[in-house]
Amino acid sequence: MSDTRNMNITAAIGSAVVAVVLVGMKLWALGETRALSVAASLTDSALDVMTAFAGIAAILYAARPADEDHAFGHSSAEDLAALAQSLFILVSSGIIAWAAVTRMLAGEAMQLENQGRGIVVMVASIVLSLGLVIWQRRVARRTGNRVIMANSLNHLGDVVPAIGAIGSLWASAAFDLPQIDNIVAIGAALLLAMGAVNIFKGAWDALMDRAADPQTIAGIEEIVRGFPGVHGFHDLKTRTAGSMTFVNLHIELDGQQTLDEAHAIGAALRRAILKEFPETDVLIHKDPVGVEPHPDDPSRR
Repeated sequence: MSDTRNMNITAAIGSAVVAVVLVGMKLWALGETRALSVAASLTDSALDVMTAFAGIAAILYAARPADEDHAFGHSSAEDLAALAQSLFILVSSGIIAWAAVTRMLAGEAMQLENQGRGIVVMVASIVLSLGLVIWQRRVARRTGNRVIMANSLNHLGDVVPAIGAIGSLWASAAFDLPQIDNIVAIGAALLLAMGAVNIFKGAWDALMDRAADPQTIAGIEEIVRGFPGVHGFHDLKTRTAGSMTFVNLHIELDGQQTLDEAHAIGAALRRAILKEFPETDVLIHKDPVGVEPHPDDPSRR
């Protein structure tokens, strides 16, 4: 298994472990305080547990090599897992917001208790979440894995509700304002929904074969443009699936050289692209310089 796969799996396992710890801490804090804002943060962490284990399964499945039925590999499983995560988060944010709005419309305000204990738990959860997010962001930058990025967004999303819960508990203790708990819960739900929409969009774009990001495309173009023996290129096409980027490219070579020489140039170019962008699958087609496309060729419309 490659180093990037090992990094992804380790980061996913770390996410699951931290999520389980946070659920235990926040469940205790909810029992102590009865705060809906703490319940919002607990719900988010509980969903993180489910999505983290789903992410581990997706990464392991995506790491399977290509086979007869999946010639391009299984990396799209990562996008499906990220899509599922976003839907789980949207549902949870809706439930939290509905409960808070219902309380407000009914004029209900839960009298909070043991606010100091709840604040200590929320502060500890913020420290754990931020530590995990920093590590996962480093992994995601190196591997491009959407599941890890989605997990890091989930845990980063834990921080804001936790801060809101701290403010709610403090206001309740200092100024006897229990109604603020409902307001904080609604704000936390909105932030969760916004993050879920971003995750959904990224996963959906990948499943719909969206092109790679502009920086990756520009980097590939720069490598090809200055490569020895390549006189030009065209029809550069990219698509993403999970953490993989698939690249199709036509290069223009001297038509008078031997097939062995043309193959050597194409193979060397492929190695150069893979060195700069390791998580790619590169397919290069070779054309003689100045060749005109055949009018019946559908690939050159």
